[in-house]
Amino acid sequence: MRSRAPSETPPAPPIDPTTFTPQFRWRGGDLICERTSLAEIATRHGTPTYVYSRAAIEANYREYSAALRGLSATICYSVKANSNLSILRLLARYGSSFDIVSGGELYRLQQSEISPSRVVFSGVGKTREEIGEALRAGILLFNVESEAELEVLQDEAARLRKRAPVAIRVNPDVEAGGHRHIATGCHQHKFGLDWPAARRLYRTHRDSQWLNWKGISAHVGSQILDLKSLRRELERLVEFVGELRRDGIPLQCIDIGGGLGIRYAFEKPPSISQFAGIVTRALKPLGCHVLLEPGRSIVGPAGVLLTRVILTKVNRGKPFVVVDAGMNDFIRPALYSAVHPVTPIKRGKTRPKIIRADIVGPVCESGDCFLHDWPIEEVQEGDVLALWGAGAYGFVEASNYNARPRPAEILVSGIIAKIVRRRESRNDLVHGE
Repeated sequence: MRSRAPSETPPAPPIDPTTFTPQFRWRGGDLICERTSLAEIATRHGTPTYVYSRAAIEANYREYSAALRGLSATICYSVKANSNLSILRLLARYGSSFDIVSGGELYRLQQSEISPSRVVFSGVGKTREEIGEALRAGILLFNVESEAELEVLQDEAARLRKRAPVAIRVNPDVEAGGHRHIATGCHQHKFGLDWPAARRLYRTHRDSQWLNWKGISAHVGSQILDLKSLRRELERLVEFVGELRRDGIPLQCIDIGGGLGIRYAFEKPPSISQFAGIVTRALKPLGCHVLLEPGRSIVGPAGVLLTRVILTKVNRGKPFVVVDAGMNDFIRPALYSAVHPVTPIKRGKTRPKIIRADIVGPVCESGDCFLHDWPIEEVQEGDVLALWGAGAYGFVEASNYNARPRPAEILVSGIIAKIVRRRESRNDLVHGE
């Protein structure tokens, strides 16, 4: 699958992502993350390598916290966006709670010494074992997505003699998200329950000995760039809460999910403060505590993937830049046709020649193409490039396809570049076989 920019004629000269990612900037001819040279990181740690800015993660989290100050709310960082233990610990220190979708993510939080009482468990396919594990741990909330799951939760709660804190994830039939694969709020999607079915379960189990109705949940999609869908979701949640109150089922919390989009290239996303303003105006009158689950908008802009040019080639006048990162390292362009700018991390004093090239990896798939017909400075073998907006859904979706070891991860704090995940070795490729 080819990644194509929204415009048939991308701008030339190429866009400069440092204009919307302030923790990455130019220092002379070198691109730096905070106060650390990306070229030095590439030389010391090799490529491909993920690099994250601690200051960017903190700034994005603090912006949410400040924007929600007038609302009783808890930020539950979406672990699936980036589950590196160092990033989880960092966010926990800032005061974040967490949203998980698997027992493995709960385990990662426990390995980070984060209390399960700060954990919301979402996900359409929780196993009986995962449910039991989360009950024993004492998590904050289960977002239940089916009647079958609710029955298992009730069975496990009775077996363990632990009352389960529960919300039902309602499918509000609102279309949102930057791609059909990341839209989650319509009736044809696998997530959640239609409102009539959800209301029936609330009523049927209102006096359950082992289910403690805490709230209601919804999530309509990811990479949301238009807040109209959020408004519709909130309007429907307000209606649902009102109906449950009339049924004599008061709720303590509303989980609105996450999904706020970010700027990768040409997008114009709403600000965190605009997002929070809509949430506050819609939900504050209800008097419920609000849970929200941002992921991409906290860590996405905070990361880049460094990759080195292996070679350049021209086929019938068509330039290709072949780099050492592949779709196994970063799959979003192949999976979602996502556009992530790629730029050199060094620049000269004179204006460079701009070419249009396909930026491709070494994986044996035609879909291993990061950008198609992209304007980029002429580059040579050995040059290091940065792929932008790689802090979310990057390493967490990486694989060993083509027997390729997964990249290293580096967390930068000022002048310190710390390895937070070592690069895999070839021994790691056969470990466990």
